[in-house]
Amino acid sequence: MALADHDTTGTDMLQKTTPIHSKKIRDAARNQPCTLQIVGVCNGDWSTTVLAHLPDESHGIARKSDDLSACFACDSCHSVIDGRMKWPPMELEHKDWYFRRAQIRTWRVLFQEDVFSIKGAA
Repeated sequence: MALADHDTTGTDMLQKTTPIHSKKIRDAARNQPCTLQIVGVCNGDWSTTVLAHLPDESHGIARKSDDLSACFACDSCHSVIDGRMKWPPMELEHKDWYFRRAQIRTWRVLFQEDVFSIKGAA
């Protein structure tokens, strides 16, 4: 059955959750390669890499997204996703692709470095 058949919306089905924040995840970003690597923006200076929060449903007014909805970003790429710099015109339509790629790349690093684990994963 569709959501419309139940007098509910997609957001009604989401439970309120406690924000996920982890100093280990944030610290793991230090000196990592930028996982966003936005063409025409990325500065390649890994000494400026931080954990950059991506837009998602866990954020709101005065609240950052969870640390799982984040990626490793150099200062330049971080400035673009935070709106301090503009997206390069040729890359703007690929924004969601950049976000997903960077998030998965970041999760892989965090998994490989045992910052987090996945039950049953080898």
